[in-house]
Amino acid sequence: MQPQPVTLDRSADLPAEARRAVLGGGCFWCLEAVFARVDGVLRVTSGFAGGEKPDPTYREVIAGDTGHAEVIEVAYDPGRVTFEELLEVFWLAHDPTTLNRQGPDIGTQYRSILLYTDESQKAAAEASVKAAAPRFKDPIVTELKALETFYPAEDYHQDYFKNNRRQPYCRYVILPKLEKVQSTLRGG
Repeated sequence: MQPQPVTLDRSADLPAEARRAVLGGGCFWCLEAVFARVDGVLRVTSGFAGGEKPDPTYREVIAGDTGHAEVIEVAYDPGRVTFEELLEVFWLAHDPTTLNRQGPDIGTQYRSILLYTDESQKAAAEASVKAAAPRFKDPIVTELKALETFYPAEDYHQDYFKNNRRQPYCRYVILPKLEKVQSTLRGG
């Protein structure tokens, strides 16, 4: 049985033990679709981080002038999934060896980035980069940076794959990525 995406109620309060991870690996629609199916993930929100401009819009970010990357904020239950396990999914879900590019998406807004929220996440991210490096023929170029502010994207970006499965981008870019990650995690 395939894991189903979590129901994303952004207005719901999260349990006190919930933690968050902020990750960028190309288009946030792809990562959102992948992480929404991870057991222990409570909520995934598409947004922007890592740049300078306060309250950026999608149009401003994709123009490449804000310094922000498209990212997802993953709220998760650390009793069911660890930050390190989320990082394993992260390495499967994108190519961390391409600088400022993921597939057809090109620019700094599509860079591979891990935004840590504390020193323990920073240490785990650094260790994860080292552990993942031998799996790739090229060097990992993922940026590690302290999270300053996460800005949620406009509502129409949330649950994008779930709400737009017939869109060509969803069928030809997101779905194959999602199937690859799910197959790898199942051991297939």
